[in-house]
Amino acid sequence: MKLYTVLLLLCLSDAVWGYDDTTFVAAVYEHAVTWSEPARPPTRQEALELMRTNLDVYRVQTREAKRQGADIIVFPEDGIYGFQTRDDLYPYLETIPDPEQIVWNPCDDPDRFNDTPVQRNLSCMAKDNDIYIVVNFGDKQFCDNSEDSTCPSDGKYQFNTDVVFDNRGTIVARYHKQHLFMTEVQFNQPPAVEFTTFQTPFGKFGVFTCFDVLFREP
Repeated sequence: MKLYTVLLLLCLSDAVWGYDDTTFVAAVYEHAVTWSEPARPPTRQEALELMRTNLDVYRVQTREAKRQGADIIVFPEDGIYGFQTRDDLYPYLETIPDPEQIVWNPCDDPDRFNDTPVQRNLSCMAKDNDIYIVVNFGDKQFCDNSEDSTCPSDGKYQFNTDVVFDNRGTIVARYHKQHLFMTEVQFNQPPAVEFTTFQTPFGKFGVFTCFDVLFREP
């Protein structure tokens, strides 16, 4: 059995251990994010334009990583939109389906879910470069206060989320950060701890994010 752990940190991402001599090349990119602090929440179009600026950089770095022989590239926390308040963050978010329940390749099937251009962009990035991509992005999941006692008062969860695309562009893992840092009030803690792994031809990986590293779970 092969197991590796992927750490997504603000300043560092790494693969930290393995059980045999299987080798792979991992690329880690520390991004100088473009972001803004608007006087009002941005429109969805304004949010997409800002994210496109960061995704254009991701695309160049993914291509370069593949050129240098990388099998997987890991991008940093909050790299697509920077730090936002809860209300300002919402226009940047997309609903990310659970890959344990739904098999979806956004590049091949872009119209299956509404308003998912960022996931389509990342999926095609992985597929076009034949590389695994681990990226941090915000997930919105709507909930009903009358049925869910942990549902936020505004009727939606906003999760700090890691998404993994395989080299064909299929979403193979989704992880909601459990241990939010004290200033991450724009996000919600998931109702239950998630233990997320994904399999590749070069090993099995587990995912957690930044502040999670200080805790036993996940």
